[in-house]
Amino acid sequence: MTDAASASALLGRLRGRLIVSCQPVVGGPLDRDEIVVALAEAVTGAGAAGLRIEGVARVAAVCRAVAVPVIGIVKADLPDTPVRITPHLADIDALAEAGAPIIAFDATDRARPLPVAEMVARIHRHGRIAMADVSTRAEGRAAAAAGADIVASTLAGYVAGPAPTEPDLALVADLAADGFTVIAEGNVRTPEHAASALAAGAFAVVAGSAITRPEHVTRWFLDALGAG
Repeated sequence: MTDAASASALLGRLRGRLIVSCQPVVGGPLDRDEIVVALAEAVTGAGAAGLRIEGVARVAAVCRAVAVPVIGIVKADLPDTPVRITPHLADIDALAEAGAPIIAFDATDRARPLPVAEMVARIHRHGRIAMADVSTRAEGRAAAAAGADIVASTLAGYVAGPAPTEPDLALVADLAADGFTVIAEGNVRTPEHAASALAAGAFAVVAGSAITRPEHVTRWFLDALGAG
């Protein structure tokens, strides 16, 4: 994908659709490359229009196995920054080489290894679509001004305070009102959440744990039963 027409066509495949994040619990029994590929095949076979995959090797394997757009990320815990989603230019290079047509990265305004604009420019240099994971409307505006093609609500609620349990539909609505291509991501736990995100103006919706992390879903049920 090297031109605007190709990017537009690819994004058109995601409009109004479900993207599934296939990221097993780290260290859990499903945290194996072959299982990630199997999950990707299962959800795309059921109709998912796209995937979000972590790790260069897994992105490459999934891109070989399925024909839907893949959002590629790398996660790394660094000593000098809280930014952990695709923090380095080398991560972008590797994800592009692995075949990810969309590359997502942390675009929050926290202390970061590199400016958002530099990350976007590197993604575009590879002819890929830049997806900015943000936590606030101001960050979304800044990312879009830096050239990001997609603004996602992925990090809403995770920068400060207790981890949320509901999607931030107000943020989705605000970003959509600004005219951005908005992907709703983060705590989309039910079909109703997904439908509400589209109603709020989301271009597409990502669901992850509710589909591909049975450990989390089991805990939700146990908590609801008071059996924790």
